[in-house]
Amino acid sequence: MSSYQIMTGNEACARAAIASGMRFFAGYPITPATEIAELCSELLPQVDGVFMQMEDELASMGAVIGASVTGKKAMTATSGPGFSLMQENLGYAHMNEIPCVIVDVMRKGPSGGSATLPAQADIMQTKWGTHGDFRSLVLAPNSVEEIYHETIRAFNLAEKYRQPVIMIYDAVLAHMSEKILVPDPEELEIIDRAKPESRENYLPFHYDDSKVQPLGSFGQGYRIHLSGLTHDETGFPVSNQNTTGLQILIHHLFDKIDDNYDEDIKKYEAYCCDDADVLVVSIGITSRSAKSAVRQARAMGIKAGLFRPITMWPFPHKDFSRINLHAKAVVTAEMNNGQLNQVAIEDIDRSQKLYVKNLYDGNQIRDVDILNTIIEANKYEG
Repeated sequence: MSSYQIMTGNEACARAAIASGMRFFAGYPITPATEIAELCSELLPQVDGVFMQMEDELASMGAVIGASVTGKKAMTATSGPGFSLMQENLGYAHMNEIPCVIVDVMRKGPSGGSATLPAQADIMQTKWGTHGDFRSLVLAPNSVEEIYHETIRAFNLAEKYRQPVIMIYDAVLAHMSEKILVPDPEELEIIDRAKPESRENYLPFHYDDSKVQPLGSFGQGYRIHLSGLTHDETGFPVSNQNTTGLQILIHHLFDKIDDNYDEDIKKYEAYCCDDADVLVVSIGITSRSAKSAVRQARAMGIKAGLFRPITMWPFPHKDFSRINLHAKAVVTAEMNNGQLNQVAIEDIDRSQKLYVKNLYDGNQIRDVDILNTIIEANKYEG
Protein backbone atom coordinates (compact mmCIF):
# COMPACT_ATOMS: atom_id res chain seq x y z
CA MET A 1 0.00 0.00 0.00
CA SER A 2 1.05 3.62 -0.39
CA SER A 3 3.09 5.04 2.46
CA TYR A 4 4.71 8.28 3.50
CA GLN A 5 8.50 8.18 3.64
CA ILE A 6 11.27 10.68 4.18
CA MET A 7 14.02 10.56 1.60
CA THR A 8 16.47 12.72 -0.30
CA GLY A 9 16.14 13.57 -3.96
CA ASN A 10 18.87 11.16 -4.97
CA GLU A 11 17.29 8.38 -2.94
CA ALA A 12 13.91 9.06 -4.55
CA CYS A 13 15.54 8.80 -7.97
CA ALA A 14 17.19 5.45 -7.25
CA ARG A 15 14.13 3.89 -5.63
CA ALA A 16 11.81 5.09 -8.39
CA ALA A 17 14.16 3.72 -11.05
CA ILE A 18 13.99 0.27 -9.50
CA ALA A 19 10.21 0.57 -9.13
CA SER A 20 10.16 1.33 -12.87
CA GLY A 21 11.88 -1.95 -13.63
CA MET A 22 15.44 -0.65 -13.99
CA ARG A 23 17.72 -3.64 -13.58
CA PHE A 24 21.06 -2.28 -14.77
CA PHE A 25 23.02 0.71 -13.56
CA ALA A 26 26.50 1.71 -14.69
CA GLY A 27 28.18 4.82 -13.39
CA TYR A 28 31.23 6.55 -12.03
CA PRO A 29 31.17 8.35 -8.66
CA ILE A 30 30.69 12.11 -9.00
CA THR A 31 29.37 14.75 -6.62
CA PRO A 32 26.48 15.53 -6.21
CA ALA A 33 25.04 12.41 -7.90
CA THR A 34 27.08 9.72 -6.10
CA GLU A 35 24.30 8.65 -3.73
CA ILE A 36 22.24 7.40 -6.66
CA ALA A 37 24.98 4.96 -7.60
CA GLU A 38 25.59 3.98 -3.97
CA LEU A 39 21.94 3.12 -3.38
CA CYS A 40 21.65 1.27 -6.68
CA SER A 41 24.68 -0.82 -5.71
CA GLU A 42 22.79 -1.85 -2.57
CA LEU A 43 19.30 -2.34 -4.00
CA LEU A 44 19.86 -3.83 -7.46
CA PRO A 45 21.28 -7.19 -6.26
CA GLN A 46 18.13 -7.58 -4.15
CA VAL A 47 15.98 -7.62 -7.30
CA ASP A 48 18.33 -9.67 -9.50
CA GLY A 49 19.70 -6.53 -11.07
CA VAL A 50 23.27 -5.57 -11.91
CA PHE A 51 25.32 -2.62 -10.71
CA MET A 52 28.64 -1.79 -12.35
CA GLN A 53 31.08 0.91 -11.33
CA MET A 54 32.85 1.86 -14.54
CA GLU A 55 36.28 3.41 -15.10
CA ASP A 56 34.76 6.65 -16.40
CA GLU A 57 31.59 8.21 -17.77
CA LEU A 58 32.34 7.29 -21.38
CA ALA A 59 32.34 3.63 -20.39
CA SER A 60 29.27 4.14 -18.18
CA MET A 61 27.17 5.33 -21.09
CA GLY A 62 28.49 2.54 -23.30
CA ALA A 63 27.59 -0.08 -20.70
CA VAL A 64 24.08 1.36 -20.32
CA ILE A 65 23.57 1.13 -24.08
CA GLY A 66 24.85 -2.44 -24.11
CA ALA A 67 22.52 -3.48 -21.30
CA SER A 68 19.54 -1.81 -22.95
CA VAL A 69 19.95 -3.60 -26.28
CA THR A 70 19.85 -6.92 -24.43
CA GLY A 71 16.40 -5.96 -23.13
CA LYS A 72 17.18 -4.45 -19.73
CA LYS A 73 15.94 -1.11 -18.51
CA ALA A 74 19.17 0.77 -17.87
CA MET A 75 20.25 4.03 -16.27
CA THR A 76 23.27 6.09 -15.35
CA ALA A 77 23.64 9.18 -13.16
CA THR A 78 26.26 11.89 -13.30
CA SER A 79 26.92 15.61 -13.04
CA GLY A 80 28.10 18.21 -15.53
CA PRO A 81 31.70 17.07 -16.16
CA GLY A 82 30.64 13.44 -16.51
CA PHE A 83 27.66 14.36 -18.65
CA SER A 84 30.05 16.09 -21.04
CA LEU A 85 31.98 12.84 -21.42
CA MET A 86 28.81 10.91 -22.24
CA GLN A 87 27.88 12.93 -25.31
CA GLU A 88 29.42 10.74 -28.03
CA ASN A 89 27.68 7.60 -26.80
CA LEU A 90 24.50 9.59 -26.17
CA GLY A 91 24.48 10.50 -29.87
CA TYR A 92 24.88 6.81 -30.71
CA ALA A 93 21.86 6.02 -28.53
CA HIS A 94 19.81 8.65 -30.36
CA MET A 95 20.88 7.34 -33.76
CA ASN A 96 19.94 3.76 -32.87
CA GLU A 97 16.88 4.67 -30.79
CA ILE A 98 18.08 2.87 -27.68
CA PRO A 99 15.94 3.38 -24.56
CA CYS A 100 17.87 4.54 -21.49
CA VAL A 101 17.72 7.15 -18.74
CA ILE A 102 20.49 9.61 -17.88
CA VAL A 103 20.25 11.65 -14.66
CA ASP A 104 22.29 14.86 -14.57
CA VAL A 105 22.51 16.34 -11.07
CA MET A 106 23.70 19.84 -11.90
CA ARG A 107 26.61 21.52 -10.16
CA LYS A 108 28.57 24.69 -10.79
CA GLY A 109 30.81 24.66 -13.86
CA PRO A 110 32.27 24.90 -16.40
CA SER A 111 34.81 22.06 -16.43
CA GLY A 112 35.33 20.71 -12.92
CA GLY A 113 33.67 23.78 -11.48
CA SER A 114 32.71 23.50 -7.82
CA ALA A 115 31.68 19.96 -6.97
CA THR A 116 29.50 20.78 -3.98
CA LEU A 117 27.76 23.94 -5.22
CA PRO A 118 24.44 23.85 -7.07
CA ALA A 119 23.73 25.34 -10.48
CA GLN A 120 21.26 25.11 -13.35
CA ALA A 121 23.72 25.66 -16.17
CA ASP A 122 23.30 22.36 -18.05
CA ILE A 123 19.97 23.36 -19.58
CA MET A 124 21.37 24.02 -23.04
CA GLN A 125 23.78 21.10 -22.90
CA THR A 126 20.92 18.67 -22.38
CA LYS A 127 19.39 19.89 -25.63
CA TRP A 128 22.48 20.37 -27.78
CA GLY A 129 25.21 18.31 -26.08
CA THR A 130 25.71 15.79 -28.84
CA HIS A 131 26.00 16.79 -32.49
CA GLY A 132 23.60 16.37 -35.38
CA ASP A 133 19.82 16.57 -35.71
CA PHE A 134 17.73 14.80 -33.08
CA ARG A 135 15.06 15.60 -30.52
CA SER A 136 16.08 15.68 -26.86
CA LEU A 137 13.65 14.58 -24.17
CA VAL A 138 14.51 16.28 -20.88
CA LEU A 139 12.52 16.35 -17.62
CA ALA A 140 13.06 18.87 -14.81
CA PRO A 141 11.41 18.07 -11.45
CA ASN A 142 11.38 20.57 -8.56
CA SER A 143 10.78 18.44 -5.45
CA VAL A 144 11.77 15.10 -3.99
CA GLU A 145 8.29 13.71 -4.65
CA GLU A 146 8.38 14.97 -8.22
CA ILE A 147 11.82 13.40 -8.72
CA TYR A 148 10.22 10.08 -7.79
CA HIS A 149 7.38 10.41 -10.28
CA GLU A 150 9.43 11.98 -13.07
CA THR A 151 11.99 9.18 -12.83
CA ILE A 152 9.19 6.72 -13.53
CA ARG A 153 7.94 8.90 -16.38
CA ALA A 154 11.47 9.07 -17.78
CA PHE A 155 11.64 5.29 -18.05
CA ASN A 156 8.13 5.10 -19.52
CA LEU A 157 8.96 7.66 -22.21
CA ALA A 158 12.28 5.99 -22.98
CA GLU A 159 10.67 2.60 -23.44
CA LYS A 160 7.65 3.88 -25.35
CA TYR A 161 9.54 6.02 -27.84
CA ARG A 162 12.87 4.15 -28.06
CA GLN A 163 14.67 7.23 -26.89
CA PRO A 164 17.32 8.33 -24.40
CA VAL A 165 15.59 10.46 -21.75
CA ILE A 166 17.50 12.91 -19.56
CA MET A 167 16.40 14.13 -16.15
CA ILE A 168 17.98 17.23 -14.63
CA TYR A 169 17.87 18.60 -11.13
CA ASP A 170 20.39 20.43 -8.97
CA ALA A 171 22.54 19.66 -5.96
CA VAL A 172 20.04 21.24 -3.57
CA LEU A 173 17.24 18.91 -4.62
CA ALA A 174 19.64 15.97 -4.68
CA HIS A 175 20.51 16.27 -1.00
CA MET A 176 17.42 17.81 0.62
CA SER A 177 15.06 15.52 2.54
CA GLU A 178 11.28 15.70 2.19
CA LYS A 179 8.29 13.59 3.14
CA ILE A 180 6.79 12.04 0.05
CA LEU A 181 3.91 9.68 -0.65
CA VAL A 182 5.40 6.54 -2.21
CA PRO A 183 2.73 4.76 -4.26
CA ASP A 184 1.98 1.09 -3.93
CA PRO A 185 3.73 -0.73 -6.79
CA GLU A 186 0.35 -1.93 -8.02
CA GLU A 187 -0.71 1.70 -8.50
CA LEU A 188 2.18 2.62 -10.76
CA GLU A 189 1.80 2.82 -14.52
CA ILE A 190 4.87 1.05 -15.86
CA ILE A 191 5.50 0.89 -19.60
CA ASP A 192 7.76 -1.79 -21.08
CA ARG A 193 9.12 -1.66 -24.60
CA ALA A 194 7.13 -3.35 -27.33
CA LYS A 195 8.55 -6.60 -28.69
CA PRO A 196 8.50 -7.63 -32.37
CA GLU A 197 5.84 -10.16 -33.32
CA SER A 198 8.29 -12.26 -35.33
CA ARG A 199 12.02 -12.86 -35.57
CA GLU A 200 11.76 -13.57 -39.28
CA ASN A 201 12.50 -10.64 -41.57
CA TYR A 202 12.75 -8.35 -38.54
CA LEU A 203 13.54 -4.75 -39.48
CA PRO A 204 14.68 -2.80 -36.41
CA PHE A 205 14.19 0.57 -38.13
CA HIS A 206 11.11 0.05 -40.28
CA TYR A 207 9.15 3.29 -39.97
CA ASP A 208 5.48 2.51 -40.39
CA ASP A 209 2.44 4.40 -39.12
CA SER A 210 3.25 3.52 -35.50
CA LYS A 211 6.38 5.69 -35.81
CA VAL A 212 8.27 3.55 -33.28
CA GLN A 213 9.35 0.06 -34.33
CA PRO A 214 9.36 -2.62 -31.60
CA LEU A 215 12.88 -3.30 -30.40
CA GLY A 216 14.22 -6.83 -30.53
CA SER A 217 16.84 -7.77 -27.95
CA PHE A 218 20.34 -9.02 -28.59
CA GLY A 219 20.69 -12.68 -27.70
CA GLN A 220 17.05 -13.54 -28.39
CA GLY A 221 17.32 -14.59 -32.02
CA TYR A 222 16.80 -11.25 -33.73
CA ARG A 223 19.13 -10.15 -36.48
CA ILE A 224 20.11 -6.62 -35.47
CA HIS A 225 22.80 -4.30 -36.80
CA LEU A 226 23.45 -1.10 -34.87
CA SER A 227 25.64 1.51 -36.49
CA GLY A 228 26.55 5.06 -35.59
CA LEU A 229 26.27 5.81 -39.29
CA THR A 230 23.06 6.92 -40.94
CA HIS A 231 21.23 3.69 -41.73
CA ASP A 232 18.24 2.21 -43.49
CA GLU A 233 15.47 0.05 -42.01
CA THR A 234 17.86 -2.90 -41.64
CA GLY A 235 20.31 -0.90 -39.57
CA PHE A 236 23.03 -1.05 -42.23
CA PRO A 237 24.61 2.22 -43.41
CA VAL A 238 22.86 4.21 -46.12
CA SER A 239 24.83 5.20 -49.22
CA ASN A 240 25.72 8.88 -49.38
CA GLN A 241 23.87 8.95 -52.70
CA ASN A 242 20.64 7.80 -51.03
CA THR A 243 19.54 11.24 -49.88
CA THR A 244 15.93 10.10 -49.46
CA GLY A 245 17.06 7.47 -46.96
CA LEU A 246 19.07 10.04 -45.07
CA GLN A 247 16.04 12.31 -44.80
CA ILE A 248 13.67 9.55 -43.68
CA LEU A 249 15.80 8.66 -40.67
CA ILE A 250 16.23 12.23 -39.42
CA HIS A 251 12.55 13.02 -39.94
CA HIS A 252 11.67 9.96 -37.89
CA LEU A 253 13.84 11.03 -34.94
CA PHE A 254 11.81 14.24 -34.80
CA ASP A 255 8.36 12.97 -35.79
CA LYS A 256 8.09 10.28 -33.12
CA ILE A 257 8.42 13.02 -30.47
CA ASP A 258 6.63 15.89 -32.21
CA ASP A 259 3.59 13.80 -33.22
CA ASN A 260 3.05 12.71 -29.62
CA TYR A 261 4.20 15.83 -27.81
CA ASP A 262 0.93 17.56 -26.99
CA GLU A 263 -0.92 14.43 -25.92
CA ASP A 264 1.75 12.44 -24.13
CA ILE A 265 5.05 14.23 -23.56
CA LYS A 266 4.67 17.89 -22.64
CA LYS A 267 4.14 18.79 -19.01
CA TYR A 268 4.22 22.13 -17.23
CA GLU A 269 2.85 24.01 -14.24
CA ALA A 270 1.01 27.30 -14.73
CA TYR A 271 0.48 28.98 -11.35
CA CYS A 272 -1.65 32.14 -11.12
CA CYS A 273 -1.07 32.81 -14.81
CA ASP A 274 -4.58 33.68 -16.03
CA ASP A 275 -4.38 37.39 -15.15
CA ALA A 276 -0.63 37.77 -14.63
CA ASP A 277 0.93 41.11 -15.54
CA VAL A 278 4.35 39.74 -14.62
CA LEU A 279 5.11 36.14 -15.50
CA VAL A 280 8.08 34.32 -13.92
CA VAL A 281 9.67 31.38 -15.75
CA SER A 282 11.76 28.98 -13.69
CA ILE A 283 12.63 25.32 -13.14
CA GLY A 284 13.91 23.07 -10.37
CA ILE A 285 14.70 24.38 -6.91
CA THR A 286 14.62 27.99 -8.13
CA SER A 287 10.98 27.61 -9.14
CA ARG A 288 10.12 27.04 -5.50
CA SER A 289 11.64 30.38 -4.56
CA ALA A 290 9.82 31.86 -7.55
CA LYS A 291 6.44 30.51 -6.40
CA SER A 292 7.01 31.99 -2.95
CA ALA A 293 7.86 35.33 -4.59
CA VAL A 294 4.69 35.17 -6.71
CA ARG A 295 2.58 34.57 -3.60
CA GLN A 296 4.19 37.55 -1.85
CA ALA A 297 3.70 39.73 -4.91
CA ARG A 298 0.02 38.77 -5.03
CA ALA A 299 -0.31 39.75 -1.37
CA MET A 300 1.08 43.17 -2.36
CA GLY A 301 -1.49 43.55 -5.12
CA ILE A 302 0.84 42.69 -7.99
CA LYS A 303 -0.61 40.24 -10.48
CA ALA A 304 2.27 37.80 -10.81
CA GLY A 305 2.34 34.23 -12.08
CA LEU A 306 4.73 31.31 -12.53
CA PHE A 307 5.26 29.21 -15.63
CA ARG A 308 7.34 26.10 -14.88
CA PRO A 309 8.27 23.66 -17.64
CA ILE A 310 8.47 20.14 -16.23
CA THR A 311 9.23 18.77 -19.67
CA MET A 312 12.15 21.11 -20.29
CA TRP A 313 12.90 19.85 -23.80
CA PRO A 314 11.09 20.03 -26.07
CA PHE A 315 10.10 23.32 -24.46
CA PRO A 316 6.32 24.00 -24.50
CA HIS A 317 6.64 27.08 -26.72
CA LYS A 318 3.02 27.20 -27.90
CA ASP A 319 1.64 26.99 -24.37
CA PHE A 320 4.11 29.54 -23.01
CA SER A 321 3.28 31.97 -25.85
CA ARG A 322 -0.43 31.60 -25.13
CA ILE A 323 -0.05 31.96 -21.37
CA ASN A 324 2.22 35.02 -21.46
CA LEU A 325 0.09 36.77 -24.08
CA HIS A 326 -1.39 39.32 -21.65
CA ALA A 327 1.68 39.81 -19.46
CA LYS A 328 3.51 43.09 -19.84
CA ALA A 329 6.76 41.61 -18.56
CA VAL A 330 8.43 38.21 -18.23
CA VAL A 331 11.07 37.34 -15.62
CA THR A 332 13.37 34.33 -15.86
CA ALA A 333 14.77 33.13 -12.54
CA GLU A 334 17.69 30.74 -12.83
CA MET A 335 21.03 29.65 -11.36
CA ASN A 336 23.04 30.37 -14.50
CA ASN A 337 23.93 33.27 -16.78
CA GLY A 338 20.59 33.44 -18.58
CA GLN A 339 19.94 30.13 -20.37
CA LEU A 340 16.18 30.17 -19.75
CA ASN A 341 16.22 33.80 -20.78
CA GLN A 342 17.45 32.74 -24.22
CA VAL A 343 14.47 30.38 -24.49
CA ALA A 344 11.84 32.87 -23.26
CA ILE A 345 12.91 35.58 -25.67
CA GLU A 346 11.65 33.44 -28.56
CA ASP A 347 8.07 33.60 -27.27
CA ILE A 348 7.48 37.17 -26.14
CA ASP A 349 6.02 40.08 -28.05
CA ARG A 350 7.96 43.25 -28.83
CA SER A 351 5.71 45.17 -26.45
CA GLN A 352 6.73 42.91 -23.57
CA LYS A 353 9.93 43.37 -21.60
CA LEU A 354 12.14 40.46 -20.55
CA TYR A 355 13.97 40.55 -17.22
CA VAL A 356 16.39 38.05 -15.76
CA LYS A 357 17.05 37.32 -12.11
CA ASN A 358 19.98 35.00 -12.09
CA LEU A 359 22.73 33.91 -9.76
CA TYR A 360 25.73 31.75 -10.60
CA ASP A 361 27.98 32.00 -7.56
CA GLY A 362 26.89 28.66 -6.13
CA ASN A 363 24.16 30.10 -3.91
CA GLN A 364 20.45 29.44 -4.21
CA ILE A 365 18.30 32.35 -5.38
CA ARG A 366 16.10 33.66 -2.56
CA ASP A 367 12.43 34.47 -2.96
CA VAL A 368 13.06 38.08 -1.89
CA ASP A 369 15.50 38.54 -4.76
CA ILE A 370 12.93 37.31 -7.28
CA LEU A 371 10.24 39.42 -5.60
CA ASN A 372 12.33 42.57 -6.05
CA THR A 373 12.66 41.79 -9.75
CA ILE A 374 8.89 41.22 -10.01
CA ILE A 375 8.31 44.63 -8.39
CA GLU A 376 10.70 46.24 -10.86
CA ALA A 377 9.07 44.48 -13.81
CA ASN A 378 5.61 45.52 -12.64
CA LYS A 379 6.61 49.19 -13.09
CA TYR A 380 7.16 48.64 -16.80
CA GLU A 381 4.46 50.42 -18.82
CA GLY A 382 5.30 49.10 -22.28
